[in-house]
Amino acid sequence: MGTVNPVFLCLTPRGLALGERLAQAVGGECHGRAGRCEAEVQFDDTLAHIRDLFLAGRPIIGLCAAGILIRAVAPLLADKRAEPPVIALAEDGSAVLPLLGGHGGANALAGRIADALGIRAAITTAGDLGLGVALDDPPPGWQLANPQDAPAAMAAAVSGAGIETEGELPWPGLDRPGEGAPVRLIGSEAPLAGDALSLVYHPQRHVLGVGCARNCPPEELRRLAEDVLAEAGIAPGALAALASLDLKSDEPAVLELARALDIPALFFTAAELEAETPRLANPSDTVFAEVGCHGVAEAAALAAAGRQARLAVEKRKSAMATAALARAPAPLIRPTGRPRGSLALIGIGPGRADWRTPEASRLIAGADLLVGYRLYLDLLGPVAAGKPRAEFALGEEEARCRHAL
Repeated sequence: MGTVNPVFLCLTPRGLALGERLAQAVGGECHGRAGRCEAEVQFDDTLAHIRDLFLAGRPIIGLCAAGILIRAVAPLLADKRAEPPVIALAEDGSAVLPLLGGHGGANALAGRIADALGIRAAITTAGDLGLGVALDDPPPGWQLANPQDAPAAMAAAVSGAGIETEGELPWPGLDRPGEGAPVRLIGSEAPLAGDALSLVYHPQRHVLGVGCARNCPPEELRRLAEDVLAEAGIAPGALAALASLDLKSDEPAVLELARALDIPALFFTAAELEAETPRLANPSDTVFAEVGCHGVAEAAALAAAGRQARLAVEKRKSAMATAALARAPAPLIRPTGRPRGSLALIGIGPGRADWRTPEASRLIAGADLLVGYRLYLDLLGPVAAGKPRAEFALGEEEARCRHAL
């Protein structure tokens, strides 16, 4: 699925001018009130449009009064972990205030907007104000191993507890004296256990490369992966991705392992993996004869981890699988490789956007391509605005299914 772009919600020409400038600076698109703004995407009912965007999972930057945004989304609030950021922005550019999802991307997005405007974002979350960072929301390339302990640790820190740091962390210089037991922030690749006063952060600089025979038992590949991580002393949270040959993009064992580790599965062509041959510790002519490259596990791990990566664990084998571990010099924010494509069959609902299920709206908003009957795609309205479409006429059901596949 594609990245969900923020929406700058504009109610006046002045707001639209600022929204268009910021959409260029930080990314996003502008939606304007019909009859007032000449935005590419227009709407008639402001509150209904805000609700539609929220249900679709779109980050919302409203160039309007904060109360408008609050009244629109209040009836929809249910799970802050799944809901999109909502930000109020003064249409003269004088203030930007995250309203919802502060540690779900709103504070970071508001900060980027503030930087573009040359102002300070009006951050209200206690951790950010007291510490300057969100301990429960590390930057990309890092994983908090024990997020369930973050509220207690942050409460202690903002209440005056000292902070002690250990190892490499995404935020330097947080050490400070304080009262009572200190909060410990630990940066480590190892599988350490934290607690209410100890937060463990893993730099995600490792990639696990795997290969396997067709219909390899998922349990066998999982055990081999666990053995490789144990040999290296690496926590699963220090993995940035799982990588393999594209022929394995439909292999249940590979996909189940990626789901279990909660990391993306990335794939490479045989030619791309063959280019890694000079870096392999165990090139194999047998593997080349079978799939067109001299290694899968080692080559995939190195390819995904980048040119500066080195093998941390060479190829290890089981009866039907292989695995290897590569380590990059820095946390990997975007490991290379292609994810497996996904296809969602979506019912658009009985007509109104607020009658459509939130899951359907989120899938539509995150899609890279919409395939369907032309009229039904038109009925999707703003949630599908600007998305590539493959339109088909009535009676072309088989053709549209073949196109989607």
